[in-house]
Amino acid sequence: MSVVIRHDALRIVATIFALGVSGVSTTAAGQAGSTEATPAQQAQVDSLFRDFAGPGVPGAAVVVARGSAILLAKGYGLADVEHEAPVSPATAFRLASVTKQFTAASILALVEDGSLRLDDHVADVLPGVPAYAAGVSVRHLLAHTSGLPDYEPLLGKGDGPQATDQTVLELLQHVKRLYFKPGTSWRYSNTGYALLALIVEAKSGGSFAAYLRRRIFDRAGMPTAVAHVEGVDVIANRAYGHSKTASGWKRTDQNRTSAVLGDGGIYASAEELARWSAALDAGAVLTAESVRMATSPEVLTSGAVTAYGFGWFLDKHRGHRRQRHEGDSIGFRTAIHRYPDDRLTVVVLTNRGAAPIDGLSDGVANIFLTP
Repeated sequence: MSVVIRHDALRIVATIFALGVSGVSTTAAGQAGSTEATPAQQAQVDSLFRDFAGPGVPGAAVVVARGSAILLAKGYGLADVEHEAPVSPATAFRLASVTKQFTAASILALVEDGSLRLDDHVADVLPGVPAYAAGVSVRHLLAHTSGLPDYEPLLGKGDGPQATDQTVLELLQHVKRLYFKPGTSWRYSNTGYALLALIVEAKSGGSFAAYLRRRIFDRAGMPTAVAHVEGVDVIANRAYGHSKTASGWKRTDQNRTSAVLGDGGIYASAEELARWSAALDAGAVLTAESVRMATSPEVLTSGAVTAYGFGWFLDKHRGHRRQRHEGDSIGFRTAIHRYPDDRLTVVVLTNRGAAPIDGLSDGVANIFLTP
């Protein structure tokens, strides 16, 4: 019975999010009887993104959904400045740390399938974990309570080959201790999410990208999303990252950490992220219990409550309960914000490194939140 429900939910999600996007702007609602953004709301969003809409500038994609209905979906500016390719809601951006919710979902899917437990020690499920990390569990990695050292400083300064998730594990051999005893404190950790991607590979018997495609993206109605591996896949409708220089916009699409997948390597479009949000509500990807765990704040051994679940920051905006994540990578700033009590999802993806992502995503939400 559960399989039938899961497939029915997926069929519903796929149907209501058949956007049929063409060009750079869509405001068609997702189902009969739903409400589009008003002309005033559309004008307010346009005003927020006016700096992204000029000629020759890297741009942004914005999608707003209320439950299963798309209220607004628009693209501004260019996905590729050099070739003057416009942004649309179907443009694929590097998600940066918005990736983490998908890595967490992969782990929860393995737990649902009986292949893994949250309280398994990482050293028992992933070969090569150093002895000082013996007390770190899968749950600690998900909640950023592991105390594992940050891998970025271990790469050193200057140019060099791109790191991978496996590189992160190898770099941990060069340090001797954790920042703190697992579960006693909270510290944001890209290292932990790189290890989670390796755990997915160890338990699934295939690549992280393949597991995401089969178990997460296909069920969420995300046909072009990909954990990008250079030379292996092709990113459809790709946006390239840019940074502002004295002479204009420069492509800054990759750096030494861009090939680490678990903490930030997924490419997806704004419309796909809206489908993902709806799929979570519909139970098309994870059970309601898994979604509840992912969006519940982790509690430290002291009893202190953190503001993070598994791949989601948890807070309030203007008194409205919010589940959110932002991403910041060379050439990209991204955000997905879910307001569960308002059934509102806001997605903002940009391909410029200095974009004010907090102001943009909060600004869009302010237009559509009820007082």
